[in-house]
Amino acid sequence: MARGSLTDVGGLAVGHWTDREAATGCTVVLCGEGAVAGVAVRGAAPGTRETDLLDPVNAVQRVHAVLLTGGSAFGLDAAGGVMRWLEERELGCEVGLCRVPIVTAAVLFDLPVGRGDVRPGRDEGYAACDAASAAPVPEGSVGAGTGATVGKLYGVASATKGGAGGDAVRLGSGVVVAALAVVNAFGNVREPTTGEVLAGARREGGGFVDMTAWLAANDAEVADRGRAAKALWPEREAPGGAGPSGPAPPGASTTLVVVATDAVLDKAGATAVAGMAHDGIARAVDPCHTQRDGDAVFALATGTAGRAVDVSVLGAVAARVVASAIVRAVRTATAVAGVPALRDLRSP
Repeated sequence: MARGSLTDVGGLAVGHWTDREAATGCTVVLCGEGAVAGVAVRGAAPGTRETDLLDPVNAVQRVHAVLLTGGSAFGLDAAGGVMRWLEERELGCEVGLCRVPIVTAAVLFDLPVGRGDVRPGRDEGYAACDAASAAPVPEGSVGAGTGATVGKLYGVASATKGGAGGDAVRLGSGVVVAALAVVNAFGNVREPTTGEVLAGARREGGGFVDMTAWLAANDAEVADRGRAAKALWPEREAPGGAGPSGPAPPGASTTLVVVATDAVLDKAGATAVAGMAHDGIARAVDPCHTQRDGDAVFALATGTAGRAVDVSVLGAVAARVVASAIVRAVRTATAVAGVPALRDLRSP
């Protein structure tokens, strides 16, 4: 089956804004007249905007965009540019005096890569909207994935390049289930079918650390950031000569995902699909949902297929597509700001 993209779902457009020099960016998913949405946040250190309104008990039924952005909490400012772009096109919830666009967002922490003083803002969010199209979504070190890294057991010094990746599946009924993942995880990325580590915490001299096994065997050292870093990278110093980098702090890592379908769903169904889709993160990222990650999955249902599908079917397929999108993110990533990608570490 040919690899698909989030834009295989009718009614969606995706755009990136990328700054490779500063190693940051943002990615917007535009939903046109709106899509039913749900969210599930499983990481303990999220940075989000407008996720409460996605609760099925709350009144707003549709969102008009989802923003994934670098820049840590600073990057949430980019949502203002997305709102401005939508307002200019009279897209949003009708409130009488105007239309109010509903833009939900999640951030990732890319400040230690490239330039930490450059973050996506309103103009950059607007530019991502201008770049949006229904064409296949560009993958790798672009958009929110520009400064993404994975395997931050001891910070960026021993990490591997993450990025943005996608996939889609067409069900027997013709309904599409798709995902876009931006992978900036604390844990390693594994090939789900074989368990092979594709990207993650690198050993001095080559190869990857089995992170969960290492944490279990060295739990007492994890609290001592400097001593633990030297155990893995004896001579490596953190960027800027600040000494060996320690384990990534809370909030410094995350996997952000948008799953989408053209099936008809209500908010409760979309929320259930978002929850099941987290299984895809668990299959491809080891460990995931940690105290250092802000793992979040947004689920969108455009309804353009005109038919309902059992939520359990949609959720099961979404989990598989999410795992595939995560693997695709590291396979298509390229080196940025001195952080090597999978393609740099493998022999030709």
